[in-house]
Amino acid sequence: MKREDVFCDCEVIHADLVETVRKRMPDENELYDLADFFKVLGDSTRAKIIWALDESEMCVCDLAVLLNMTKSAISHQLSSLKQADLVKYRKEGKVVFYSLADNHIREIFEKGLEHIREDISIRENIQ
Repeated sequence: MKREDVFCDCEVIHADLVETVRKRMPDENELYDLADFFKVLGDSTRAKIIWALDESEMCVCDLAVLLNMTKSAISHQLSSLKQADLVKYRKEGKVVFYSLADNHIREIFEKGLEHIREDISIRENIQ
C-alpha cells in the first residue's frame, strides 16, 4: 500500500454518517473506563494471572508457585485486578481463593487469546 492510499482527500463530508455515528458514540467517561480496563489487562503478569484463573480458582500461594513469583508480588497484581473488578475472592478458613469476576472477563480474555493464536497461525501458514 502506498502512503497516499491511507489518506482521505475527499471534498464531501458524509454528514449523515458522521451524525449517526456521533449519536451512537459512548459517553466520554465510558470510553475512559474502557481504556483503563484494557490497560489493566495490558500487563503480562496480570494476563498470566487472568489465564490461570480462567483455568481454575486459585489461592495466592498456588499462583505464586505457578508463576514463579513471590506471594507479595502476586497479591499486588491481584489488588489491581480486584480494583478493576476483574477478579473476585472468597475465604475458606484462612485461605483466600481468587476467581474471575464473571463470564464477561472470561469471554474477553479467551477472545483476545483466540485472536492472537489465529494471527500467529496465519503468519506461520504464510511462511
